[in-house]
Amino acid sequence: MDVLTVKALTGIFVAAVLLMQPANAGEKKPDLAKIFGRIQVVDSFPDYKVKVVTSFPDLKVKKTDSFADGPGLWMFVESFPDFKIQFVDAFPDFTIEYVDAFPGLP
Repeated sequence: MDVLTVKALTGIFVAAVLLMQPANAGEKKPDLAKIFGRIQVVDSFPDYKVKVVTSFPDLKVKKTDSFADGPGLWMFVESFPDFKIQFVDAFPDFTIEYVDAFPGLP
């Protein structure tokens, strides 16, 4: 093989490896065990985008009116939130399911 053929094959190999990388390879999932407390629902500039599902959630959430001090315990507020979320139908950062008991990571 001559030098041009080797360079061409190397370029094709590098391009193939880059195309095989997942689109979100650089993105990191949030630590869901730390998302609890005072939650404000917003339409823009959220901390996280969330999709509500009925099965196989990333986080099980229990709505509470006080003492939202553990994973999956959310108290919805209008001001002074710990986190701001936006409900979406596509491309969420994570999914939740509302539960009455045993909130937290599944």
